[in-house]
Amino acid sequence: MKEQFKITINASRKKVWETLWGDETYTQWTAPFCEGSKAITDWQEGSKVLFTDREDRGMIAVIARCIPYEYMSFKMLGELIDGVEDYTSDNVKKFAGGFENYTLTQDGDKTLLVIDLSGTNMDKGIMDYLLAAWPKSLDILKSISEE
Repeated sequence: MKEQFKITINASRKKVWETLWGDETYTQWTAPFCEGSKAITDWQEGSKVLFTDREDRGMIAVIARCIPYEYMSFKMLGELIDGVEDYTSDNVKKFAGGFENYTLTQDGDKTLLVIDLSGTNMDKGIMDYLLAAWPKSLDILKSISEE
């Protein structure tokens, strides 16, 4: 699977970056994926990230690359189920090793955000759900970033 999403935001790269990864704003723009979602990490390259919901379920990744205000790459590693980390189940094997990459390019007073998703083989139902949620999430991200 390989998918790409793009959006132009009337804000600086710094503002878009801070909206993407800020504790409060992350929860807002990711709501179309899951209400109450959060990212637990220190946002440093090489650090583990827990993308969780209110029931301690979600995805586990590592920050493969981080260039502040320009690029963030997450490598998917596993799944969090009721607070328990799973790295080996058949379900995890469908997406482990996949990447979610965020590239921010400044264009005058606007920022082009490109998100590339690759290397996963998730079930069609899950993929359809995620592909429908991305445009909604990016619209929210744009709105918050432009405030």
